[in-house]
Amino acid sequence: MADDFASLSADLRNAGEKAQKMAGDAVAKTAADITNDAKVFAPVDTGNLKNSIGYDLNEDGGGVGAEIGPTASYGIHLEHGTSVMAPQPFLGPAFDRRAPGFEKAMEWLMGEVI
Repeated sequence: MADDFASLSADLRNAGEKAQKMAGDAVAKTAADITNDAKVFAPVDTGNLKNSIGYDLNEDGGGVGAEIGPTASYGIHLEHGTSVMAPQPFLGPAFDRRAPGFEKAMEWLMGEVI
């Protein structure tokens, strides 16, 4: 009986590690896809905004996340507009385009692990 519990414990630990790795891969792929789409959707004058769009992956408490966006300081003004300029969104549409695929990947992952 003790061997059965030890085996179950090892199986659960391995499943958790596998799920965490797969979730991290899904986050990284989605972040790269959103970044690429945002570069396509970004308004281009000089190319500075487009070239400044990137992402950083971070791990926090066993989870993986991503921060996606431009380093060009005026990116937020283009995305949301100002009192004198209409918005020219590029990041929001890129996120909206890729969110359903990420949600499906997470649903599949939960089905595999549980």
